[in-house]
Amino acid sequence: MPNTFDFYKQQRMKNYLLRIIMLLSTVGFLYNCSHDKGFEGTWDYETNDDHGIIELMRNGNSYTGQMISFQKGTKTLENLKSENNTLSAAIAPSGNVLLLNRDFKGEKLTGHILVKDTKVQFTATRASEEYSPLNKPEVNYILSDSDLADYEKDIDHQGFIKDIDKSSLKRGARVFNSNCINCHGTPEMEGSIPLSTKFWEQSFKFGNDPYAMYKTITKGSGSMPPQITLTPQEKYDVILYIREKFVRPTNSEQYFKVSSGYLAQLPEGASRGPAVKPYHPWSDMDYGNFFMNTYELADAETGPERFHSAGPPPYPDENYLKNNFAYKGIAVRLDEGSGGISNGKAWMIFDHDLMRVAGGWTGEGFIDWKGILLNDQHETYPRTIGKLHFETPVSPAWANPANGSFADPRFKARDGRRFGPLPKKWAHYEGIYHHENSTIISYTVGNAHVLEQLGMEKMESQTIFTRTLNISPSATALKMRIAPEGTKVAIKGKGASLKNSQGFVVLEVQKEKSANIKLFITEAGADGLDQFVAKAVAPQSLTKYTKGGDPHYPQELITTIVKGKDEGPFAVDQLTPPFDNPWKSRMKLSGIDFMNDANTAVACTTDGDVWTITGLTDDSETLKWKRIGSGLFQPLGIKVVKEKIYVICRDQIVRLQDLNEDGETDFYENFNNDHQVTDHFHEFAMGLQTDRQGNFYYAKSGRHAREALVPQHGTLLKVSKDGSRTDIIATGFRAANGVCINPDGSFIVTDQQGFWNPMNRVNWIEGQNKFYGNMWGYNPPKDTTRTTMQPPMVWIDMEFDRSPSELLWVNSKKWGPLNGSLLSFSYGFGKVQLVLHEKVNGQRQAGVIDLPGIKFLSGVMRGRFNQADGNLYACGMSAWGTSQMIKGGEFYRLRYTGQPLSTPLSLSAEKDGVILTFSATLDIDSLEDLTNFEVQTWNLVRSSKYGSKRYNTKALKISEIMMFEDGRTIKLVLPEIEPVDVMTIAYKIKDVQGNVFEGKIQNTIHNLKEATRSL
Repeated sequence: MPNTFDFYKQQRMKNYLLRIIMLLSTVGFLYNCSHDKGFEGTWDYETNDDHGIIELMRNGNSYTGQMISFQKGTKTLENLKSENNTLSAAIAPSGNVLLLNRDFKGEKLTGHILVKDTKVQFTATRASEEYSPLNKPEVNYILSDSDLADYEKDIDHQGFIKDIDKSSLKRGARVFNSNCINCHGTPEMEGSIPLSTKFWEQSFKFGNDPYAMYKTITKGSGSMPPQITLTPQEKYDVILYIREKFVRPTNSEQYFKVSSGYLAQLPEGASRGPAVKPYHPWSDMDYGNFFMNTYELADAETGPERFHSAGPPPYPDENYLKNNFAYKGIAVRLDEGSGGISNGKAWMIFDHDLMRVAGGWTGEGFIDWKGILLNDQHETYPRTIGKLHFETPVSPAWANPANGSFADPRFKARDGRRFGPLPKKWAHYEGIYHHENSTIISYTVGNAHVLEQLGMEKMESQTIFTRTLNISPSATALKMRIAPEGTKVAIKGKGASLKNSQGFVVLEVQKEKSANIKLFITEAGADGLDQFVAKAVAPQSLTKYTKGGDPHYPQELITTIVKGKDEGPFAVDQLTPPFDNPWKSRMKLSGIDFMNDANTAVACTTDGDVWTITGLTDDSETLKWKRIGSGLFQPLGIKVVKEKIYVICRDQIVRLQDLNEDGETDFYENFNNDHQVTDHFHEFAMGLQTDRQGNFYYAKSGRHAREALVPQHGTLLKVSKDGSRTDIIATGFRAANGVCINPDGSFIVTDQQGFWNPMNRVNWIEGQNKFYGNMWGYNPPKDTTRTTMQPPMVWIDMEFDRSPSELLWVNSKKWGPLNGSLLSFSYGFGKVQLVLHEKVNGQRQAGVIDLPGIKFLSGVMRGRFNQADGNLYACGMSAWGTSQMIKGGEFYRLRYTGQPLSTPLSLSAEKDGVILTFSATLDIDSLEDLTNFEVQTWNLVRSSKYGSKRYNTKALKISEIMMFEDGRTIKLVLPEIEPVDVMTIAYKIKDVQGNVFEGKIQNTIHNLKEATRSL
C-alpha cells in the first residue's frame, strides 16, 4: 500500500500549485486589463480606395483623433464615442460616420464608413511600437557626410515622416515629374536610363525605408546621382509619392511599413532645412536680348498638344510635319526692359536654316523652358507660350534667286521633314550684330546682302510686328514669303513691293535695285493698319549697328583662388567661378582654352555665355571674370586660333568678333552652320579641336533611344579651315562627348553606355568612314554583329566612369613621369583617369586607372595644359548623366607635386600575363604575397538593349609575380589569360620607401603579345 502521509502530502502540493497558477492568472488578467490600450494608438487603415493612418488619443474615458489619408488629406474625428469594443465617430468636415469594432486581442479594427447611404468597408491594424533593427544594406555613397550642407546634420527625419499628408503627395508628384521621371520612367514609359530602378516592380538597391531612400537621394550611389538641389521637404515629398504611387500598389513586397518603433530609431533633429522655393534658374537668367535654340512655335490655346512616341525603344518617329519648328531659331526680344529675353512680353524667331521669320508672339513668359540643358527635362524641346499672332511654314522664306522657286532642296529624312541650311548660293546666314539693345541679323540671298532688324510697335492695344530690311542690289529679282494670306501686312520704304501669291503675302525686289523697307505685320482682324503705317517713321539704315557699341556687360567680377594642399601627387586648386553675378548665369562651364597671353583663358557655358578669365599665371590669389558674349545655342567646346575665339554650338561654329576692341563681342559670326539640327534633345555638338593644317573637328551625338534621322547623327565631323565645308570622318556613335587629336593626326572619341553600347567606350579612330557600333546611327551596316564595327580601344565599366568626356595628351615637363601620357576626363564621376594604351597586331587596346586624390565637385568636361605654367586647367558642369552635382559648374587647376605616384605608367597584355610599369622602385617583399593582387575578367553582349550584364565572370589565378631588372616593372603571370572585353587588376603593394600603392586598373584585351621574360 502507498504511504498515506506521502499521498496527502502530494495532494496538498497539487492544490498549492493550482492556487498559485490561479493567482498568477488573476494577476495577469488584472495586469492586462490595467494596461489595455483600448482604441488608443496609431492604426494603419485601408479601404477599397484609400489608405493611411488613424491616430487616437485617450483622455480619461473619452477619445480624440484624426484620420490621415495619403490621398485625401487629414480629417478630424469628432463626437468620438466608445462602448466596450465599439467606437463611433463623425469624420469632419464631410460628416461621414465611422463605426469600428475591436477584435479580442485589440490589434485589429473592422467596420465601415457610412458615406450617405453606402457602406465602405474599413480595416485597420495597430501600428507596431516595437523596436526592430533596420536591415541596412552596405552602401557606397557618392558623397560623404562632410560633403553635405550643414543643415543636413540636424534634420528632423522623424517629424518629416510623421507629417506626411495630401499636400506632401501632391508636391512629391511635381518633384518626381520634374526630376525623377527622366531616368526612372513610369510603368507606361521607360526612362532614359533603363538601369534606373523601376519602383513598381524591382527591388531597391540601397534600402527601401523612407530614411534609407532619403540618404540615397541626398548622397547618391551607383548610377544614382545626389540630388543636391532638392530641399529635405522635397526629398520626403517625392519619397512619399514613389512609395504610394508605385511601390505600394504593384510592388508591395518592397513597401516598408512605417511603425512607431521604426520612427524611434530615426534622428529627431531640430531643423527642417531651407524652405522650399521655386527653382527655375533657367528662366531667372538674363541671356541678353536674343537666345538661340530649337523652338516649336505654338499658340497656347489653339496649338497642337505636345506628343512623343512611346517605347519600347527604338521609339518610332513622330509625325511632326505640321509642327512649326525653328531648328536653328534666333529668338529676339522686341519690347524694352531689363532682364533680357526671359523677362520680355513680345518676341519673334528668325530661323537661320531657312532665312525665315518663323512667327511672332506675346504673353507673360517667353517659353516653357523644357529641355535637357534648360530645365533638365529629357525627350522634349522648348515651346513658345502665350498668343501666337502669326507664323510661317517650315520652308524657305526667300525664293531661289536662280529660278524663283520656293521648293525646298535640303536633305529629306525618312519622316518627311527636311533638315540643314539652304545651299549657300541660295541663301547664307552670316551672323548677328549685337549693338546695345539692337539685334541685327546679317545674311545673303544670292549675291544680295541683307541686314534685318526685328521689332514691334503698338497700335492702341494691338501689337504690330515689324521687320526692317536693308537689301543690297541683286543680279536677279528676289521674292520673299512674309506670311500666309489673311495676315495683315503693310510696307513702308523704297525698293520693294507686296503682292499675294500662292497663298502668301510676298515681298518682291527688282533686280539690281537696293531696298530699304519696313514691314508691318499683324493679325487679320486688326483695323487701321494702313493709317498707322502712313504715320510711321521711315525705315532706317542698319549699317550704324555694325560698328560695335557700348559694352553690354561692363562689370569685371572678382573671385578667389582656393589653393589645394600638396599632400598627394596632385594638388587641385579651385578657381571659383562667379556664381553670384548680375545676370544670374549658372556658370555651367563646358569648354576652356587660352589666349596667347596664357594668363587669360576663355570659357563657354551650356547656357550660352562666353567669359574671359584673367589672373591664372600671375601668382595672384584672385581671378577677374568678364562676360564677353551670350545667347548662344548649347556651347560645348571652345578653341582659340590666332587670337580669334571659336565656339562650337548645336547650330553652328561661331567666331566672336570684337569690332571696337572693348573686350566684348559685337558680331557673332557664323563660321560654319552646316549642322543638321532636329528637335531631338540628345544630339549635342561636342568639343572643338584643330589640326596642324587649321581644320576644325567636333563630334555630334545621335538620338537617344531612337534611330538617326540625318547623316550627321552620331558622327565625327571635320570643318575646313575656312569654314566652307563639312565632312563626316566616322559614324556609329551614340553620345560622343568630345574629340582628342593625337600627335599622329588620328583621333580619340569617347562614347556612352546605352542602346547598342554595352558599356562606355573609348575609340581610337584611324582612317575614315569606319563604323563604331551604334546600329541606330544613320545608314548602319546590315550585319549587327561585332564584326562590322570597329572595336573600342577600351570598354569602361559604369563603376569606373559613368560618363567619360574628352581625352587629352599631357604636354608638360612639370608633370614629370606623366609627360607624354594620355588622360581621360570623367564627366560621370568628376575625376581624371590615366589611359595606359598599347597597339598589338595593329589594334589599339588600353586600360584606365584613376589618378589618386582627385575629386571634383562637378563632372569634368574639357581640359587644356597651360604652356606658361605647365599645369592642367579643367572645367566642368553638372547636368544629365553625372553623379557629381554638388556644383552646377566649376573650374580647376591641377598641379603635379612630385610626390610618389601610385598608378602604373604602362600596361602590356602578353600571352602569359600582364606587365605593369610604375614610376617608383617597388618593394620586392610586397610582391611575394600573391593575395596583394586580384584579377577578374568578364565579357559583354552588344545588343539593342541598354547596356550589358557581365558574362562569363572569372577570377584569374596568379601563378607568379616577376620583377624585372629596373625594379619598377612587374609581370603578373596568368596561365588563363586570353582576349577579353573587361579585365580588372586590383593591387596593394609598397615601394622601397614604404609608400603604399593601392588601386584598380580596368582594361580591354583584343590581342596578346608574345611573352617577355626579362627586361
